[in-house]
Amino acid sequence: MMFARSLRLSTPRLVLMLLLMLATVSTAWAREMVSAARDGTTLRAGPGTKHEARWQVDKGYPLEVLRRQGGWLQVRDFEGDRSWVARSVTNRTPHVVSTAGRLNIRASAAPRARILAVAEYGEVLRVLGSQGDWLKVRSSHGRVGWVSKRLTWGR
Repeated sequence: MMFARSLRLSTPRLVLMLLLMLATVSTAWAREMVSAARDGTTLRAGPGTKHEARWQVDKGYPLEVLRRQGGWLQVRDFEGDRSWVARSVTNRTPHVVSTAGRLNIRASAAPRARILAVAEYGEVLRVLGSQGDWLKVRSSHGRVGWVSKRLTWGR
């Protein structure tokens, strides 16, 4: 009886603790993404300007954050390459990269919808919204339409 009373009293607390734990776990599993804030953003071999510049990416290029060190982010791109970028030249504006050889940009979020444009492998697309398994995007040429999420990386 004493155990039952103490269990009853602590049930709301137990539920709250479980919800907090679930929220923490789901947040930990979510990828943190950033995008290059400007054209010519330099990705480096290490966290600092003294490290070798590996390559440059253009505005909107999405990167997955792996870890932070001071004002630097260790990141991974859609092909799995790792590098470092200054946090100050990134933002959280959502972008994705086409992982398909040819990605159809459609008039609506449906597999048989009219094709408005085609994005090539590696093309960066600005995400404007989402609906189910579809992303509303704007291409680098200004075309707005829908693409299948599973054919993109970065979101």
